[in-house]
Amino acid sequence: MKSVVAGAPLSAILCLALLAGNAAAQAPAPGGARPPPPPPPPAVPEALALEAAQSAIAACQANGYKVAAAVVDSAGGTHLLVGAEGIRQGALDSSIKKAFTAVTMKVPSAAIEVQAKTDTALQAKITADPRLFARAGGLPIMAKGELVGAIGVGGAPGGDKDEACATAALAKIKDRLG
Repeated sequence: MKSVVAGAPLSAILCLALLAGNAAAQAPAPGGARPPPPPPPPAVPEALALEAAQSAIAACQANGYKVAAAVVDSAGGTHLLVGAEGIRQGALDSSIKKAFTAVTMKVPSAAIEVQAKTDTALQAKITADPRLFARAGGLPIMAKGELVGAIGVGGAPGGDKDEACATAALAKIKDRLG
């Protein structure tokens, strides 16, 4: 069997190569056993993530702001998203992006906002990745010195207010993170 057909378009050849690679990757290990799947990325326990999100929303509501709060795992996957009743779609989106930015960059999203003002390489990275959002409101979540996720809050009139609510939320759960 030929691996390349003369005159075949390059995309077809690449597709065949990908399929062959996938077939090899999916082939059972000797003895018929498949290797175990990789472990999930570290994440905030579900109950604490929910408590943090609800606490952030409550802190902002106490100041008259309708916000959304998102918690992402250490790989940036959305773990939890909660919004106050009547919240705008933009607040939901920004809360996820702020959390993603904080976990990806491993610093508060406010620090990225400040750094991006003078760092053209960082500005280009943010522009190139629509998941990043350099506005205050996203905070990394640490447990036993390990990054386990991030919280992002969006919807208040200013990122500083979003960040204050995220900070209040993390203060409520920090002693139980492990």
